[in-house]
Amino acid sequence: MKLFLICFTLIYIINSEAGVTPKRSAATEKYINKYSELAVKHQKNYGIPASITLAQGILESGSGLSRLALASNNHFGIKCHTSWTGGRVYANDDRKHECFRKYKTAEESYEDHSEFLLSGSRYAFLFQLDVNDYLKWAAGLQKAGYATDSRYANTLIKIIEDYELYLFDLAPLPENDKGKTEEKNIEPAPSTPSKKETVTEKRTIYKSKGGLQYVEALLNDNIENIANATGRHAADIRKFNEIPDNYPIHEGDIIYLVKKKNKAEKPNYDHLVQIGESMHSIAQKYGIQIESLYRLNKKDEEYIPTEGDVLKLR
Repeated sequence: MKLFLICFTLIYIINSEAGVTPKRSAATEKYINKYSELAVKHQKNYGIPASITLAQGILESGSGLSRLALASNNHFGIKCHTSWTGGRVYANDDRKHECFRKYKTAEESYEDHSEFLLSGSRYAFLFQLDVNDYLKWAAGLQKAGYATDSRYANTLIKIIEDYELYLFDLAPLPENDKGKTEEKNIEPAPSTPSKKETVTEKRTIYKSKGGLQYVEALLNDNIENIANATGRHAADIRKFNEIPDNYPIHEGDIIYLVKKKNKAEKPNYDHLVQIGESMHSIAQKYGIQIESLYRLNKKDEEYIPTEGDVLKLR
């Protein structure tokens, strides 16, 4: 376990020194260190992205410090429902005096959370998604009704990106758990192969109306392959796209080969925020630097783009 945590801590430090991560909460960092290995194990057992599990735990439990988490070890805000026969605790939520599940340990809460998603018919479509695609998983959870907050998916995405939780989606199972993975009655979710695999297809370099050169990511792609195929340096491409090492990219993603601009090209004057978007994804869509997008809209780094918000692009 120590080696597992040290590896990811080093990645956090390297990326932080590169200036690619915002200010982080010590309580949340502590929560991640405590439960990340458990989340990775659950990804292997159930096919739920470790990043999603951790982000939901952080959000629903206040990084383990909420009254519900402390009093009943409920880290995911799961209510009793008619099928629940275990312990109960009552708290105000959407309505007064609602019934929430109570667990003996936080580990029981994690187990029940995975079983809850796996057994719920409305969540079945999630298990057909790429286990490395936290954007679609977050949007899917909100659309399936996991929470009533209109910011739920985009809040999860911000937590994942601020704390680089997507790194855990690619983590190997800890040594002491190898060979112990339980088989569940689920279809294996599509997954991205190791970054050691290469994508050799010839790249088409596109140019936007404003002159920004970019490529579209291929299936199983990564920045190193794009750099090699286009004659660029991987470090420069990461800088232009404002992403840290090991940031996951997916087929169809826009990857810029030059520095993005301070405002969008005409006639893109504003953007209506959708479920499953972040400031980074919006900035990529229009070729804007993230800092400029915040500044244009007079927002700080704590802002969470919410479905229905209108953001200025120029």
